[in-house]
Amino acid sequence: MQEFATPPAVELDPSTSLTDAVRDRAASSPDEVVFTRRVDGRWAPVTAKEFATEVASIAAGLAAQGVQAGDRVGLMSKTRYEWTLCDYAIWTAGAVTVPIYETSSAEQVQWNLGDSGAVACIVESPAHQAVLEEVRDQLPDLKGDWHIDAGGLEELAAAGREVPASELEARRQTVTPDSLATIIYTSGTTGRPKGCELTHGNLLNTGRSASLVLPELFNTSGSTLLFLPLAHVFARLIQVACVESGVRMGHTADIKALLADFATFQPTFILSVPRVFEKVYNTAKQKAHSDGKGAIFDRAESTAIAWSEAKDKGGAGFALNLQHKLFDKLVYSKLRAAMGGKVAWAVSGGAPLGARLGHFYRGIGITILEGWGLTESTAAGTINTPAQLKIGSVGRPSPGVTIRVAEDGELLMSGDNVYQGYWHNPTATGESIVAGWFHTGDIGELDAEGFVTITGRKKELIVTAGGKNVAPAVLEDRLRAHPLVSQCMVVGDAKPFIACLVTLDADALPGWLKSEHRDETLTAAQLAKDPEVMAEIQSAVDEANKAVSKAEAIRKFQILSEDWTEEGGQMTPSLKLKRSVVMKQFGAEVEGLYAGSRE
Repeated sequence: MQEFATPPAVELDPSTSLTDAVRDRAASSPDEVVFTRRVDGRWAPVTAKEFATEVASIAAGLAAQGVQAGDRVGLMSKTRYEWTLCDYAIWTAGAVTVPIYETSSAEQVQWNLGDSGAVACIVESPAHQAVLEEVRDQLPDLKGDWHIDAGGLEELAAAGREVPASELEARRQTVTPDSLATIIYTSGTTGRPKGCELTHGNLLNTGRSASLVLPELFNTSGSTLLFLPLAHVFARLIQVACVESGVRMGHTADIKALLADFATFQPTFILSVPRVFEKVYNTAKQKAHSDGKGAIFDRAESTAIAWSEAKDKGGAGFALNLQHKLFDKLVYSKLRAAMGGKVAWAVSGGAPLGARLGHFYRGIGITILEGWGLTESTAAGTINTPAQLKIGSVGRPSPGVTIRVAEDGELLMSGDNVYQGYWHNPTATGESIVAGWFHTGDIGELDAEGFVTITGRKKELIVTAGGKNVAPAVLEDRLRAHPLVSQCMVVGDAKPFIACLVTLDADALPGWLKSEHRDETLTAAQLAKDPEVMAEIQSAVDEANKAVSKAEAIRKFQILSEDWTEEGGQMTPSLKLKRSVVMKQFGAEVEGLYAGSRE
C-alpha cells in the first residue's frame, strides 16, 4: 500500500481562533489596506482597522439580537465584501456560519437552515428574502433574519451599540481551534446534501499552511479578486489564507464582467475552477480564428505548450526560446493584459485541470498551481507549489497531510485538515472515516516523489459490458478543449461501448459561424444535427480518443439542443456535473446511442 506524508508546517496555540488575525492586524498595521470593495462602481480601500471595527459592530449586533456562542447563523449571498465581513462577525460572536449558495432553491434553503438548526440568517437581496419567507414556517429555530441590501447590517450595528466590548471579547476568547467554525453542506451531486463540520483549527491549519508553502502568492504585496462562490470551501479557504497573510482581497460575482474587473483591480494571483480556465482559453482561440488570426494563435499555442514541456526537461533550446519571445509580444502579453496585466500565478481546484491547459497557461506566463481536496478536507489535500511543481498532477500532500492509496486505488487521507464529521449523521461519518482515514472517493496514483494524479471518481468509474474500466475525466477534459464544446458526459456503464453526450457553447457559436461564413444567428438547438458542427465535434472526439485505448474510446456521440446549467439542475454552483441528474433527464438520448447495437 503506497503512502506519502508531508510534515506539519503550523502549530496552533490552544487558545487561537480565526478572529485573531483581524484583531492582531488592526493593532499592528491599522492603516494597511486589506480589502478593496466596490463603492459606486469604483474600488475603495478598507484598512485593517476599519475591517476590525465593522466586524466587531456586526458581531455585537448579533449578540444583542440573541445569538449565543455555538449557535448556527445562515449566510446567503453572492460573493461580495459583506460576505467576508459577516463570516468574521459570526465567528467573533462565537457562532457558527452556515453558508448557503445564493442560487439555492427554497427547498435547499429549508434543508440547510433546518438541518443545522440555525437561529438566524443573513440574506443579501429581495429575491433571497422571498425564498426565505417561502419556508420560514418550516424553520421553528429561526428567530431573526437581516437583509444586506435593505440596511440589515446597519440595523445590526445599531443594535450592538449597547453591547460592551468586554462581552464581545469574552465571547471571542471562548473559541479554540477545536470549536466548530462552519457547517458547509455538500453540493448534493449524489443525493441529499450532508453538513460537513469544519473547525477553527481545520481552517487555520489549511489557511496558514497555504500561505507558508505559497509565499509567492500570499504576501502583503499580493492581491486577489475572489469570484467563486464563498459558500464553497475552496473560495472560503483562500479567504482565510488572505486574511491570515495580509493579502489584499476584492470580491465580484459578475462573471460576465470578470475581465473588466481584472483590468481595474489588477490581481497578482487568481483562483478558479478548470471550467473558467477552459472558457478563457476557448474564447481567446475562437476570437482569433473568427478575426482571421487563427493560424497565428494556433502556432503561439503550440509554442507555449512546447516551451512549458521543455521547461521540465532541462529548458527550451535557442530556436524554441526565440519563437516563445516572439509570440510573447504578439499573443501572450495580450492574454496576460486581459487578466489585469499583473497575474503571474493561479490556483485551480474543484476538478482535474489536465496537463494541456497547465502547460498552455505556464507557457503564456501564468503558472497554474493545481491542487486537490474536498469539503471534508477543508479544500486542502495536495497542492503544487512554485518550488515543487508537476503539471498534470494535483501536487504533493499539503503540510501535515498523509495520502495513502488503497488496494482498489481509492485515495485515503489523514491530517489536521480532515473534518470532524457530518452534522447529526454519525452513520455517514462512520462510512467516510474508517480507522482514522478519510475515504475521499477519488481514484488516483502516487509517484515516488509524492505527486498525486487523479484518474477519476470511484462512483463515476464506468464498467462496460465487456468488463473494461473507464475513467470518464480523461476523455471529457480533452473533449472540452474544443471551443464549440460547453459540457460533455461520457457514458457506457454496462453498455457494449463508450459513448458521449455533448452540449454546445452558445457564446462560441457566433464566432465559429462567422469564420465559416454562415448565419451568425443560428442557435445551438438549430445546429445540434448540423453536418458541419457534427464534423467539428467528431474531430474533438478523435483528438480525445488519442489519450485512451481502443476499448476506452468514444464510438458514438450525440449533440444536445440545450446546454447544462445550474438553473437546469445539471450543474452544481461550483460547476460540477450532476451525472445522476443528466442520466435521469437525458436517459432516452443515452439509450438512443445504443439502439440497434449488438451486445
